[in-house]
Amino acid sequence: MTRDVIVVGAGPVGLMLAGELKLGGVDVVVHERLAAPARESRGASFTKRTAECFDQRGLLGRLGATEPADSHFGGVPIDLGLLAEDHYGHRGISQFRTERMLEDWVAELGVPVLRGVEVTGFRESPEGVVVSFEGPGGGGEESAAYLVGCDGGRSSVRKLAGIGFPGSEGRRGFLTADVTGIDTRKRRIGENLPGGSMVMAMDLENGVTRVVVHEAGTPPRDRDSLTYDDLADAWQRLTGEDIHHGRCRWISCFTDASRAAAQYRRGRVFLAGDAAHVQPPAMAQGLSVGVQDAVNLGWKLAAAVRGRAPEGLLDTYHGERHPVGEQLARNARAAIELRLTGEDMDPVREVMGELVAHRDAAGYLAGMLSNLGIRYDLAKGEHPLLGRRMPPERELTLADGTRTRVADLLHTAHGLLITTDTSTGTAAGQPAYQLPGRLPDRVDVVTGTWTITPGPDPDHVLDAVLIRPDGYVAWTSPGTTDDLTQALERWFTTEDRPQP
Repeated sequence: MTRDVIVVGAGPVGLMLAGELKLGGVDVVVHERLAAPARESRGASFTKRTAECFDQRGLLGRLGATEPADSHFGGVPIDLGLLAEDHYGHRGISQFRTERMLEDWVAELGVPVLRGVEVTGFRESPEGVVVSFEGPGGGGEESAAYLVGCDGGRSSVRKLAGIGFPGSEGRRGFLTADVTGIDTRKRRIGENLPGGSMVMAMDLENGVTRVVVHEAGTPPRDRDSLTYDDLADAWQRLTGEDIHHGRCRWISCFTDASRAAAQYRRGRVFLAGDAAHVQPPAMAQGLSVGVQDAVNLGWKLAAAVRGRAPEGLLDTYHGERHPVGEQLARNARAAIELRLTGEDMDPVREVMGELVAHRDAAGYLAGMLSNLGIRYDLAKGEHPLLGRRMPPERELTLADGTRTRVADLLHTAHGLLITTDTSTGTAAGQPAYQLPGRLPDRVDVVTGTWTITPGPDPDHVLDAVLIRPDGYVAWTSPGTTDDLTQALERWFTTEDRPQP
């Protein structure tokens, strides 16, 4: 069978990408090596921007109640209350819960998830990719226009594609487990201990506590030989608390290795999530950045499959996301050194603490950690929102008096052009800018007035705005040098094109 796209890996990233592609009208299938969904939950939180990505597709509410997650860099707390905008992440959400939500979503969309199917090779041609696999019924092949590896840090797709994975080797070992039946003091952002040790404890759900231990001088461990007693022994040595009586639901280990793939795209093969970047789970960034990879890639790949991708659109995936992955790897190395070097790092921690007491420094660090600080090079201009994500809570009042949020207008994963009654030459309820005739199925046009009266802050002066399907601002009026037609041509070509 020939598909448009084969996604390898049914974790949060692969499922999010599959849903994005299906919304774009793509025939997509997911191949997953595991025969059944994993019960463990490496991730237990996600960033503010990832919450916004879920919200843009109407998915955030499906996760139920969450707790706000504080922010820190290498154990140095950041007071998010200093900032005008909400940077709080979401915590206490097991990765298992996120995956089940996304799996239900893609099932509703009609995406097949084939379990027990392991990719063993592929060959590429100018027309597509032929993927070899082993499955419950034996070996086989399946063809597709594109292949995307969302298959984790040990990605088979990345290795088969010969894409390098430069970065730092793991030098420190961490033990982590989900435990019930213990009552220990919560250390949600972790607690530094003398000599460079660290412990962390946070609530998940249903009485489960996530515990993490790093005992200074402990090298990476072989997870196959790891027992809960190993973790409980280390916890008692470091804290004096006995948690041996706890019931361990899941245990694993990780290192402080940090890497980013040399290429996120090679021909018809793409990488996303941990296949493209890895870092210690204690950074709480891997799942979040991976979901954002998927949201960035999905609409672009759908446009290519449907012959509607402007020249170079697929290359913008590496151009936009690779710097984020490299920054993530750098930040992880810096944060681990700051947190675990020991008393020699105390003067640096003190200076960092003084710096983040200032709003600008706190805003810069919080923007990196929440991912709200991401700015792509999308167009020339001076508007502060240009290249940044459009705040999804921004409200419009439509001509019929209905109020709607930007996030709600992005549920279709289309481009979005918002014009307002303040636009030059616009009558109430009438759009100020006319789209080329072949664009309406890819760009939704909405006209109204901003519910919140624009203030003196220049990011409130927004007569019209073009928002990409991933929520990032590609054009504004005023504030962008290029006109609307140029912006539309760059991101949503008016001409059908053959697949690149």
